[in-house]
Amino acid sequence: MKRAHKTRGLSDDDLALWRRVTDRTEKLDLKSLFTPEIDAPAPSLPALRKSQSVLLGKPQGKPRRSTHDLVPSLPDQIRKSPVQMDQKAFGKLKRGKLRPEGRIDLHGMTLDRAHPALTGFVLSAHKAGKRLVLVITGKGKERDEGGPIPVRYGVLRHQVPQWLSMPPLSHAVLQVSQAHISHGGGGAYYVYLRRHR
Repeated sequence: MKRAHKTRGLSDDDLALWRRVTDRTEKLDLKSLFTPEIDAPAPSLPALRKSQSVLLGKPQGKPRRSTHDLVPSLPDQIRKSPVQMDQKAFGKLKRGKLRPEGRIDLHGMTLDRAHPALTGFVLSAHKAGKRLVLVITGKGKERDEGGPIPVRYGVLRHQVPQWLSMPPLSHAVLQVSQAHISHGGGGAYYVYLRRHR
């Protein structure tokens, strides 16, 4: 049995394959690839200094902070929503001085169970003439497994304000506000209802 002749760890077959590849390739002319554009303006001195400082590793100034947020956080959205109810009553509500006339605990429910339960509760409370109810959602669990699609933290907490702003509940709801810490804080909402006519 004849052993293949090895040169620098390559067999005869590997060398033959390499020669075939190199015979078919052309040498690149680097000067033609990297010629400067004739119409391109020369870089200004500040731009040149900036590029040099990046290349040399010199520290840059503070990066500019973005002045806009594409998706504000849920508490920010609720806080920035206009006040529809009486200002004095709203102040009492924010301080936890108003007592809810009813409450529903959606904590631990799935979206499929929570939506009809919330709808029925709010509509019956509105029909009964109640003005302030408490909706408990819980703060949510950290359950993101690190997959390619992020999982929202506190699904019910994010979904309930959207349900309250859509028909048929939007006709009964006047104001939604995060509950005071004495009534659940970030895991609950005050829902102030319109007067029943």
